[in-house]
Amino acid sequence: MKLKYMKLPRLSLTNLRISKLRLHDLRLPNLRSLWMLVAALGFAIMGALVKVGSPKFGSAELVFYRSAFGLLFIYATIFAKKLPLKTPYLTMQMSRALVGLASLVLFFYAIAHLPLATAVTLNYTSALFLAILMPFILHQEFKQNPPKPILYGTIVLGFIGVVLLLKPVLNQRDILAGTLGLLSGMGAALAYIHVKQLGKLNEPDWRTVFYFTFVSTIASGAWMLTQPFITLSWHDMPTLLGLGLSATIGQLAMTRAYRTGNTLIVASLAYTTVIFASLFGVIFWHESLSISEYFAIGLIVLSGLISVYATSHLNQ
Repeated sequence: MKLKYMKLPRLSLTNLRISKLRLHDLRLPNLRSLWMLVAALGFAIMGALVKVGSPKFGSAELVFYRSAFGLLFIYATIFAKKLPLKTPYLTMQMSRALVGLASLVLFFYAIAHLPLATAVTLNYTSALFLAILMPFILHQEFKQNPPKPILYGTIVLGFIGVVLLLKPVLNQRDILAGTLGLLSGMGAALAYIHVKQLGKLNEPDWRTVFYFTFVSTIASGAWMLTQPFITLSWHDMPTLLGLGLSATIGQLAMTRAYRTGNTLIVASLAYTTVIFASLFGVIFWHESLSISEYFAIGLIVLSGLISVYATSHLNQ
């Protein structure tokens, strides 16, 4: 009598790595779209540190140190955990990195030539562009799981809150800078769509952030070489390290939010960055908010609450 042996599936190195990546993801809370709140806090801290460092450093240096120290943090994590950097989607990773970098450069140009509130407001049109572009670029996801109409309303409501809070002003002589600022919002929307697509391909968050910070470090380093060099002191290190760390945490959380959450909910929650930034201004710089500004913050909070509640309620 012959014995029959059950054939076990063969485990490859690739399968083991994929399993390792999935286990690594499971260690983090399953916040889905709410990861954007973590990202918003990280980006608001980054903005506050930019304000601290801006009296001494120019835009090129701040972008470089933001990217370089962020690259240091993310690579140290990857090296310590022995995670693979090689990707089968290198073209898409580089495309995401270049589009994100272009959006960042346009945003800094707008900041340099427009009132800060106007530049920030134009950049936050990214949520509106995202809502417009989704049916055309993410058409498969759009057909399989069409967004609830109320989500479009929450994005518009949140943007109205941003406008009321920041009170942007645009003069006729600022048309060029305003157009480029608007393009920075469109570029940010395209970068977020790239992030969503990479998430659908199971690319881990840390790898996407690594390639973005790597490309940004090289490009901003080249930009910094065209500017007068400013000598660093030990007193600058906490600000610059904090800048890189907060930006990296923000990028990781934002990437995870778009990968695991609802695209339009994440876009709506992104407005909360403005709220955190305003609160930091009150706490650390003793800025005051008017009644209309508190009303604007209320609109942004309301838009986020409606988007989260409506989606969870309708999915039950």
